[in-house]
Amino acid sequence: MAKESFDKEIQFLRLLALTGGNYDRQQFAGRLGISVHTFDKTIRRLKEVNGDADFADLFRYNYADTAEPVLLFLYRAKSMKESESRRLPIILTALKQEPMTAAALLDVCDEQLIDSAAAPPDEKTIRSDLRYLEEIGVIRREPSGRPYRYRLNNDLTDCLTREELIELYEFVDIMANTQIPSVQGYLLRDNLKKAIKATVSESPDDSWQEEWLEPFSYRYHYDARILDEAHLYTLLRLIREHRFISFQYYSPSRKRSYTAQNTNPLFSRDNEPRRQHMLPLRVVYDHQYGRWYLLGTTPGGRIVKYRMDGIVDITAEQEIDARLCEQYAAKLDEHTRYSWLVDTGRTVTVRARFFKPAPPQNDFIQERVRMQGQWGQIVEEDAHSFIYEIKVNGYTEIRPWLRSFGSSCEVLEPAALRESLIEEWKELMNDYESF
Repeated sequence: MAKESFDKEIQFLRLLALTGGNYDRQQFAGRLGISVHTFDKTIRRLKEVNGDADFADLFRYNYADTAEPVLLFLYRAKSMKESESRRLPIILTALKQEPMTAAALLDVCDEQLIDSAAAPPDEKTIRSDLRYLEEIGVIRREPSGRPYRYRLNNDLTDCLTREELIELYEFVDIMANTQIPSVQGYLLRDNLKKAIKATVSESPDDSWQEEWLEPFSYRYHYDARILDEAHLYTLLRLIREHRFISFQYYSPSRKRSYTAQNTNPLFSRDNEPRRQHMLPLRVVYDHQYGRWYLLGTTPGGRIVKYRMDGIVDITAEQEIDARLCEQYAAKLDEHTRYSWLVDTGRTVTVRARFFKPAPPQNDFIQERVRMQGQWGQIVEEDAHSFIYEIKVNGYTEIRPWLRSFGSSCEVLEPAALRESLIEEWKELMNDYESF
């Protein structure tokens, strides 16, 4: 995982994906809540990583291309500071030769960074680097006593043959591109790609073959949604640790999606949004709209919900007792028992008649209702139609699903939902009759 937060870059790429690059630099800076100078500085930094290529190219897809997600690009771009980008490769290269102690690695860094403009690292810095590399699974501590010796953690790739590595790469490639988008999957896929390339020798009979790594072509087209995953694993970890969190929240209705931290306290009150405090309990994914939601409770016990694309600058706070956390989670589960997605409003009964396709067509309408209709049930049925009934918290979230059936669905109850759909269809009819 990245050591640094890169909320600003995520929000910039999300805007770029959503607007197709139609904003100029002043509009981007305004939407991000930063100065044009800071925006230009951010772009220069990202271009250094991206090889000065046009950022809009990241979002211009060829259907035959294999996916290289934007979030993976960001992880590479901001995963370490410039000094770390020089020091960590030296540490990993040294450990590739043999297991070494922190003191020995300090000597290696001192020797190789002697001509560097940056200050040489001290032992505390080296130990911090080793803790980080050990935490993310790149290195392992040998079981011997003090002083501890560290080695590269290549157990997974070293014990597999090339054919086994290719099979594992293909499995990860399929899973990373067909399940919920996951940057961790793409990172593993990238590491396996390097491991397979490392098995190639200089022999002409053992040359590199591109088809080893490109047996499939995938493309996930919703980069703005993939970018929400930057927070996903942090939040899941904090849920397991039963920790309160605080963050800045930019609702979808706000014009800004980020605000620079103002160093002048005289202006910080007006520019910075109020931090939200909550105990995270559940993360919900809306597959239809590709949105992530965070559900939890405030310190006072009120249930709250946030869209993850508006969450910035997450900070872990105090840990609470696991039993109390379970009580909060049970309360949330009870309130969301009838939520089509995350709605916790008043429970209503929705009844809808679905019309079956004329024979000899397969009854794909009923198949879809049974597959997607969650806990709802078919309560009446004849040769031409069936009535589907479900209890839900409000009808706002189920409405798009009912509407997606078009003329094959007639809402019977509640009356308010039926009337609103009638009005909507009347507007559509008027629009089409004007031509």
